[in-house]
Amino acid sequence: MQLTLHIDDVTRTLDLPDNLMEEGEDFFQKMDRDMDKGWQMSRIWIDNPNTDERCQIAANKILDAISAENETLLLLMAGYIKSRRPDVVGVRIDTSGDMTETELLTRP
Repeated sequence: MQLTLHIDDVTRTLDLPDNLMEEGEDFFQKMDRDMDKGWQMSRIWIDNPNTDERCQIAANKILDAISAENETLLLLMAGYIKSRRPDVVGVRIDTSGDMTETELLTRP
């Protein structure tokens, strides 16, 4: 399974381990419970983020993982996106500071 990241002018395709979805589900459920409490998305507070907003939040955490060179977090966030939106093949991550502008890309 793959997820392609588009960050500014850099494109990177992640190869996600086959067992990531199953082994990461407890972690993904914890993320969902945290987001159930609401989330600050850039300048907007979202009381209960929908699935797309949750994936935008995870995509923003991908930036943090890349910055910290944390490959485990990177894969977990990509896995979260694929687990919640299996139709997503790529993410165009906004780097201007507005995570609501991050795009989830699906097959045409």
